Amino acid sequence: MKPQGNTPRFPVLIADESLKFNKCVFDDPKVLGRQLIEAAGGRPVDEHVAIAILPNGDFEDIRLDESYDLRGRGAEKVLVARSDRSFKFKIDDADLEWPQACISGFVLRKLAKLSANYNLWQEIPGQHDKKITDTDVINLADAGVERFVSLIDQTTEGDAIPSKDQTYLTGRGYGFDVIAEGGNTGIILKSVKLPFGKFNCEIADVLILLPNGYPDCPPDMFYVSPKLSLAGTGQVPKACTVEHHFGGRVWQRWSRHNNAWRPGIDGLHTMVARVRTALVEARA
Repeated sequence: MKPQGNTPRFPVLIADESLKFNKCVFDDPKVLGRQLIEAAGGRPVDEHVAIAILPNGDFEDIRLDESYDLRGRGAEKVLVARSDRSFKFKIDDADLEWPQACISGFVLRKLAKLSANYNLWQEIPGQHDKKITDTDVINLADAGVERFVSLIDQTTEGDAIPSKDQTYLTGRGYGFDVIAEGGNTGIILKSVKLPFGKFNCEIADVLILLPNGYPDCPPDMFYVSPKLSLAGTGQVPKACTVEHHFGGRVWQRWSRHNNAWRPGIDGLHTMVARVRTALVEARA
């Protein structure tokens, strides 16, 4: 269906090699790569490339005459860059090249073939090193050869979670905090939307405690705040009467045990699915 009147309906955030994003809007939900390049002021068009930034930080080239669908996912992000040169950088002691000025942390990790328990840091002369997440976008055209180093996650101290879990949470749009307390690492998923009409409130925070040995060992129960009761009856769901103190807050413990876990396969995505199932199936 065409938008009503002259009001554009389909937004996209487009950046040039300076990584400054500008919002553009189109009447048609499907745009060509060349239209995106023209909207960013790329001239001549055939010397530029349009690159879609996917939610997980990966890049996807959009050919000049390829149709790109803007519907259903909100404001998309696209980079427009010249394609007539390559950019050199180092990860640890490896010399690497990339054909565009802009690169994401996700792509850097793929090029370096890093294990999931390693993080990337960018060395910045005269400043503190910067930790690179999968969704960060780096401009390789900056002065000097870019240098990155890989370091293992410090998960034993509870101040980090595996990169696979970070990618999942950020890619799905979860706001989250990582809190270390008393030797435990807690992941707090913020403002999780609850099943419609099921409980006494519409959103809640969810706490997942990671055991020592995670991700080889599974999380067990989960916790919510505020305390949930069933709408209509006001009854507390079954096996949810115990309180738990963590991070300066009081949490409602949901005793939902897990005896099936596949090391190397399961992770926070599995636990979040269990949480959502438990919330949907909750009863007194």
